[in-house]
Amino acid sequence: MVRIGVRKAALNEVSAGMIAVGLYENENPPEGLGGAADVALTSEDFSGKEGETALLYPASGLMAQRVLLVGLGKRAAFNAEKLRRAAATVSRRAISTGARRAAFALPALEDEGVERSAQVAAEGASLGLYRFDRYKTGEKDEREIESFDLILDENSDEESATAGAQKGEKLAVGAALARDLANEPSNTATPAYLAERAREIAEHHGMGCTILDRSQIEAEGMGGLATVGRSSANEQRFIVLEHRKGGDSAPIVLVGKAVTFDSGGISIKPSSGMEEMKFDMSGGAAVLGAMETIGSLDLPLNVIALVPATENLPGGAAFKPGDVLRMHSGKTAEIISTDAEGRLILADALSYARRYDPAAVIDCATLTGACVVALGHHASGLMGNDEDLISEVRAAGERSGERAWPLPLFEEYTEQIRGDYGDIKNSGGRPGGALTAGAFLKEFADYPWAHLDIAGTAWGDKDNAYTTKGATGTPARLLVEFVMGRAR
Repeated sequence: MVRIGVRKAALNEVSAGMIAVGLYENENPPEGLGGAADVALTSEDFSGKEGETALLYPASGLMAQRVLLVGLGKRAAFNAEKLRRAAATVSRRAISTGARRAAFALPALEDEGVERSAQVAAEGASLGLYRFDRYKTGEKDEREIESFDLILDENSDEESATAGAQKGEKLAVGAALARDLANEPSNTATPAYLAERAREIAEHHGMGCTILDRSQIEAEGMGGLATVGRSSANEQRFIVLEHRKGGDSAPIVLVGKAVTFDSGGISIKPSSGMEEMKFDMSGGAAVLGAMETIGSLDLPLNVIALVPATENLPGGAAFKPGDVLRMHSGKTAEIISTDAEGRLILADALSYARRYDPAAVIDCATLTGACVVALGHHASGLMGNDEDLISEVRAAGERSGERAWPLPLFEEYTEQIRGDYGDIKNSGGRPGGALTAGAFLKEFADYPWAHLDIAGTAWGDKDNAYTTKGATGTPARLLVEFVMGRAR
């Protein structure tokens, strides 16, 4: 990750390979550019529309070698997400131009203060530089930025801006970890690999760490996790991280589904696109990424992370449609489809969470294709049993740019999964598939609980300014924003 600096300076005094200045649509450039922006504006090559850029090479009057104009759109519509994307555009453009040192005149977020503005810009600038190319052996783009400075005006509080930038960097580090874990191929990112990475987080930040192996999972009575991974040579793991900085207060519990490869099991998936099923552990990756940031920020709360990790493969020992499993809570689950396995391992984790008497539990999972159909790739599905908690999670999504949209859990969805031979079925069929999956999980949560279905947001084939093709890291930053909100 690039170092994000903060300093006050006049624009014409900033020495850098490139200085970027955001301009609102149809507004004049700020003073200090020495006329460098005039040519682009008068020639109508640049109007300030959101995402628009113009790269200029000033002849004199500036210490920077290049000036990048970045369109911010209409001033009234400017917000944190647009600033995040603008900063990412700047860092990416700095790489493409070969500028080793970049600077960005920090635009202000109205009514949010310079600390928040600096945090958001640091997130965007850092995440815009993310790439995952460790397995490429040919020629790679090795260009890097040595420094990225946020330039403040003389009236800004530099100390607050510095605190915000540091926070933004740490949020980006956690999100990048989540991306790395999810982007890893499944022959690397096995359940045991995730457990080792969790141990590293714990050791680095002084957290408690407990890892249950296959025999311990079975002894704990986790019928879902024990059964889903039964046919895999890579044994299951149940990962517990404990950040204990909140005294005797009830903890927040974060739960992440980590199916490190999902073939569908006996209910096998079509071969086309199956390689994407390495991303089925994105929920667990996001929770581990969030814990990295929570630890680095040393947040004064108790936060527990639970990550059930397994593969779901066919084989002689695989579970089958028609089986009935006894879950950790004692409820029985009738198997309709072995490809509805994520809710089985999450149900055990939600039941395990009861021992903490939690203040709130949030789970996140690439759970259903139905949620992608409902919301596309622009928002995660949000369900739960506590309206205040749902509102709180949704607000954290807005702050992080990882939006979540509330979906209902009417009693009729629970009726749809009533079992014929067990208490509940693990699939209610195609109608309302995301909602019956949520209704299944609700049966195991007798505390304030929210569920994020991230099937449409955790990875994708397209990017925006600060995501690349592959894993997005969603919702690692949402989870941290939620915890920071509780800390405030």
